[in-house]
Order: sequence, then structure tokens, then C-alpha cells
Amino acid sequence: MSLAQLHYTSASAGDDGVGARFTAVSAGISASVLAEAEQLLGYEPPTGAPYHPTVTELRSFPEVFSFSALSDGSHLLSRTVALGGPGAGHFHTHAALLPAGARLPGDALPISAWRSPGWSATTPDSGTPDRMAALPASAASGQEALNDFAVSRSPWLAAVFADLRRVSEERAAGQVVLVERQSADVARWVALAGAVLPSEHAQRLTFTTYTRRPAQSPHRVIGVLPDDAQGLTAPNHRVHACTGRAPGGPVDDAWAETVARVWRARAPELFRAADRLPGEPFAAGPLAFTALHAGIAVGPNGRAAAADWAAERPYALDEQQMHRLTTALTAPADDRTAAESTSVARLLAALEGRAPVTTTGPLAALLLTEAVRRSDVTLALPPRTAFAEPVAVKELAAVLGPELFAELIPGGAEPDGGATIARQVQLLRIARLLDMDLTDQLASISRHMAHTLLDTPAPDSAPALLDLLDEQFDVRTALLGKLDRLALTDPSAAEQLLAQVALPFTGAQALPHLRMCAEAPRAKAQGSDRIMALHTVLRAAGFSPFAEPLVLRTAMGLIWGDDTPTAGEARLVLGESGSDSHRTAGTWSHLVAAALSAPSDDVEAAELAHDLLRCFPQEIGTRVRGALRLLDFARDVRSGTAAPGWPAAAASLRAGAEPVEPTVLEHAYGALAHTLLAPGRPEAELYAFVHSDDPDLIAAYGRAARHDTVLARLRAEPTYAADCFIVWTAHPHAGRVWTQTSAALLEEVLRPVVRGLSGTGTAAVERAVERTGSSLTAEAFRSWNRPGTFGRRLGSRLTARVRRS
Repeated sequence: MSLAQLHYTSASAGDDGVGARFTAVSAGISASVLAEAEQLLGYEPPTGAPYHPTVTELRSFPEVFSFSALSDGSHLLSRTVALGGPGAGHFHTHAALLPAGARLPGDALPISAWRSPGWSATTPDSGTPDRMAALPASAASGQEALNDFAVSRSPWLAAVFADLRRVSEERAAGQVVLVERQSADVARWVALAGAVLPSEHAQRLTFTTYTRRPAQSPHRVIGVLPDDAQGLTAPNHRVHACTGRAPGGPVDDAWAETVARVWRARAPELFRAADRLPGEPFAAGPLAFTALHAGIAVGPNGRAAAADWAAERPYALDEQQMHRLTTALTAPADDRTAAESTSVARLLAALEGRAPVTTTGPLAALLLTEAVRRSDVTLALPPRTAFAEPVAVKELAAVLGPELFAELIPGGAEPDGGATIARQVQLLRIARLLDMDLTDQLASISRHMAHTLLDTPAPDSAPALLDLLDEQFDVRTALLGKLDRLALTDPSAAEQLLAQVALPFTGAQALPHLRMCAEAPRAKAQGSDRIMALHTVLRAAGFSPFAEPLVLRTAMGLIWGDDTPTAGEARLVLGESGSDSHRTAGTWSHLVAAALSAPSDDVEAAELAHDLLRCFPQEIGTRVRGALRLLDFARDVRSGTAAPGWPAAAASLRAGAEPVEPTVLEHAYGALAHTLLAPGRPEAELYAFVHSDDPDLIAAYGRAARHDTVLARLRAEPTYAADCFIVWTAHPHAGRVWTQTSAALLEEVLRPVVRGLSGTGTAAVERAVERTGSSLTAEAFRSWNRPGTFGRRLGSRLTARVRRS
């Protein structure tokens, strides 16, 4: 094949003063091609170049060696050198035109023509030069020189090749800018790329070793001097300053990273060997495999790539090659990653049934070691058949056993914050794979797992946990037994767990507490009757509270949780289960709380208090007993069985219950007040009450007198209204508290009621007052009921007279 030549210069023999121009062109090149080529063939001397450079200085000027793409699909391969002269701007360019689709003879890469002896620095005498038959490579660019250069640029290799891959794969990826002090070093970079890139990409890679205007360059690889790299901040420029500080941080490109390692190992012949292996262009796997096969360390990304590549084509390698690969993959390394382990697991799965255990055994051992030491719960564990002889399994168990047990059974009884069920499941499976005997440790393991499950009631690894329980019956038995015991102390956590994870209750284990926790959501969803829900949960336990009292504690915890039963609910539970069951289960305190926290108008509280005092005389403390006795006193007052001296008894009982619950005090004092407001009350008790001067007790009387039932009775029964008038106007020598309360009741309670009566009703009240009291009392009532301020004052005086009388 022959190549058309172009000579373009700014100075020649017999310079006529005209600017740069083509001085010699082979026949057949169109004017449009020449016009496009002319835009690519100029030259600007470097910054600070001397105006009249010496011959020695000229030798230090950068040389432009370029491979440029033209719009018609052809390519221009050119070399430009400085010639000196005034202003140091004279140059000569010699170029060869490659037609579209054509390559250099022998499929040589364009960069191979760098410093070729075929280039000329002068224009030939003929204006139409012959075509070039070849551009032989220079002897100065041998392989050892490239190896030396690659090693000298070790810190930049991976980053540069990562960007070369990007710009080769897609045009929109931008341009690679190489900052070097010598343009020859840029050419060496391109030569490194030519040895590495897939053939098609290497042939199409456009480049220039030097330009003063990188922003205007159309090439994919651009060489610039340090002074010309300033301000290159555009996103499409991937700048690598190979003259400054080495870049920091890893390069996330397995192919580029492996290329760098191969160059540092001075083994470029591996690139062509890798090209002969199956795989996509720029695939890291073939190259990483080739490097590992040659004994070159490729790092975790490279090892992962090699394993993935081999896993995709397990038949592509013979037994010896696969053995060498697995040996390299399992060699000691401190930089293994989770991704690498995943790739190894993928390779092992591909080799299952296709490779001998001498090959798969080391991979399986590596995976188990990494699983134990790296805590990678996502790592797929190898099958038992992947291991070699039993002695190898025993040796691995001896190595990993202490670490495995240290994590399965931490020092404390409670799990640490980082514990997960997924991890514990994985470790137990590893122990089973290694035939480790867990009998002595099973209790501690199950305790740790149970605490972890209750702390994290909805584990993401629930399916894996259920599979483990199916696989390992001894673990299932121990774990469910421990969970059943923990459910007794924290039934709500166990209920939440079982709502998310359907643990298996098959087998001979009773598991009453777990069964109740599993049934609780359905029982509570049936309605608002908590007693019925309690019955349903207790039936699920399979034990009666009389036979196994502790189920009562769990059941009550599930149904009421942090709430307190009502007094009525507590009475039913006590009556159905008996005091002995509650005493053993420790739930009697919940019944006491129900009595003490009941609303003041809940009559069941007093009945419950009476039962509690009878059933738990030894368990109830002194203060609580005093509070319950106050409630029991209210029960006796209502039933009429209380001993005489009610106000004094109430005060004495209150003193023994301090600090008494407000609802208990309201209940007891309210019951006494309502009884004293009722017809037929003992007059002695009323007298003692009025003269007790107890502010809380008299205040309870005032509240009771304002109750709707009292108001309704005052309106409906004249005799009752008369009785209240007489009581509230009597007792002139009672204390200040009673005087103030009775006056308020007359004005705020009785007067509105009487004012609302008809004339007949008022007359009936007046007759009842006279019948019950005296004529003077009746006169006092008429004066009290007279409208206006005078009537109220007169009534007050008459009332005082009645009191004195």
C-alpha cells in the first residue's frame, strides 16, 4: 500500500515571505482535504521560547506528532518540527494521508511511526512527491524503553487508562489531556495505550503530542506543556498532570487498575495474550486472569474480575488453568473485599460438579474464612460437597472455631447493638458445614439469638431464620424454648415478633407463652371485651392457670399491656383464676392497681378492695392496705354495716393510707357524703360529720349535694327538700368549714330548686319544714324564700334564731 504525502511549512529555501503553506503534495488529494488538513498542521513555539534559538535550543522544542481524523473518514498522520528563525516560529510538517478504512502497512499502529526515519524535515525538490510505501518504526522506541517509562509513571497509570477507556468507548466522554515536560513522553503514553487498547480502538485513537491551544484541539489524547495546562477546567477535559504530585485515592476501574499492574510488572506481552481469550473489549476478567496466571498480583478488583470471567465460562479453562486460578485467588491477602468474596462464591457455584474437590476445596475454605472474619451476611456459603477430605474440614474448624464462638456467644447476656439474626444464622450454618459440636454452647447461643430477635422483632433475614430452624432441629428446640421463657417477662415483644415471623410450633414442645403471644392479635381483634380476649389467649396456652399459674401473667400482659384492668375486670379475673394463681404469677399487684386507680364513682372498686384484703393479706403492704381499707370502708358505709363513728373512722383510715390516691379518697369520702345526704341516715353520724371540721370530707359533702341525683330528689320530694333546709340551717356551733359550705348549699343548690317549684310545690316544702321542724323553722323558711335582699337578710336572722333555739 502507498500513502499520499503532504509537506506544509512556514519557511523554506528561497523564502518569499509568504505565510505557512503546502509546499509539496502528492497527486490525487482534493482541495477540500487540503483545506481541512491545513487547520491541523500549524505550530506555535512553547511559552518563553528565545527569539533566535540556537541549534541546541531548537532540539529542546516540542515535536508535534499527530494522528487526526478528517471529515471524509480519512486520517492524517503528521510530524511537525520547529526550524527556528526570527521569532522562533518557523516549522516544517510532513504528513501522510490514510484513506478511509486504511491502516499502516502490516496493521501497524499510528504511534509506531513516531520518530520513524521516513519523516523529512525539508520539502522535496519536486512539488509532487511520490507516495510512501511504509513508515518504519524507529529503533529508539523499543519495548524496554516503554517498560521503563511505564514504571516511571506508575502513580498515574490506572487513572490515565481509566480515562482512555472512557474516551475510546464513547465520544461524549471528553478528551484526555496529558501534561508532560517533553512531547516525547506524551508519545510514549500513546504507545502504552496502543499496546493496551483493543486493536480497533487503538487504530482509531486520535492524538497529538503537543499543542499550545488544547481547548481547540479535536484529538482524543492531547499533550501539553505545564504552562499551557492552566485553566483547563472544562468537564470534557480529563487532565493528568504527570509532572506534579502523584494522584491520591484508588481508581474504580478494574480493567485500568489491572493494566497498571501489568505495566509495572514489565509484562506487556500479557495484553496480547489476554486479547486471545473470550470476552468483551475492555473486560477486566481476561486480563486479570492472564496476570494471575503469570504470577502478578492484581488486587481485589482484579481478582473479582478474574473470578467472574471464569464463572461465566467454566469450560473455557482446562483443569490446570483452573487450578492455578483458584490457587491465586486463595493466596493470602489483606485487601479482600465483599465484592471479591461474592465473585469467588459465583465461581464456586459454577464449578460445582465440574471440578474436583482439590480445586473447589480451597475456594470453599476461603469463603467460610471470609464469612467469619468479614461479617458479610450476604455471602453465599459453599455446599458441603465443595470441601476436600474431612481432615481439611477439621483443620478449618480448628482455625475458625474460636472466632466463630466468640461472636455467637458474646460476653454479656444481652446482645450488643451490632448483633443481627442474619449474622447469627450465617455463623450457625458455618458451624454445621464444619461439623462443629455445639451441644455445650447451645444454651448460650439460643439465649443470645432470642434476645436479638426480641430487640429486632422484624428481621430482614426472617426467611433465612426459618430455613435454619428447619435444618437444625437442636437449634430450633433451644431457641423456641428460650423465647418461650423470655415471653413470660416481655410478652409484648414476643407478640410483635410472632406477628412478623411465623416461628414453627410443631413438635413436642409445649411453648405455652409463645402460643399465647401468637394468638393475642387475633383475640384482641375480635372485640372490646378484654375478658373474652383473655379467655381466648389462655386457651391457646394449653394450660389452666390453676395448673400453670405463670400463663396468667403472660396472658394479662398481652391483653392489658401497660394499661390497668378496670375494677370490674379485675374482680372477674380474680374470681375465675383464684388467689393462689395470682399469688404465684405475681399478678395480684395488677389487681391492686385496678382498685386504687379506679374512678371515684366506680362502685366495683370497693368490692374489689374487700376481696383483695381477704385474698392477699400477707402480700399487700401497710400503706396500700390502708388505701384498700378506705375503699372497703366505703363499701360498709353504703351497705349499712359500718361501725358507728364514721367520720373518725374515715380520718383514721386516711392517716394510715397516706399518701393516699386522690381517686381512693374521693371514693371513700364520696360514699360517706352520699350516705349522709340520704333519708334515714344516722343522726349521730351526721352530727359527728358536721362537727368534724374536716375540709376534705365536708367538701365531698358539698360536691355530693350538687349531684344530679340529689338535685332531682330535691325537686321531686318536698320532704327531702325540707330535710336538707333544716340540716343546712342547723348546727350553729359547727366549724367555719361547715358554716361556709352549708351557706353555699342554701344559696347555690336549694334556693334555685325552690325558686323553680310551683306555688303548690313550694307550699308542700313549707308544710314539710313545719312538720319536721317547728313553726319557727317554717317562719325561717318563708323568710329565707322571700324575694329580694331584705328577705335574704331576714331569713338569715331567723335561721340564726332557729339554730340558737
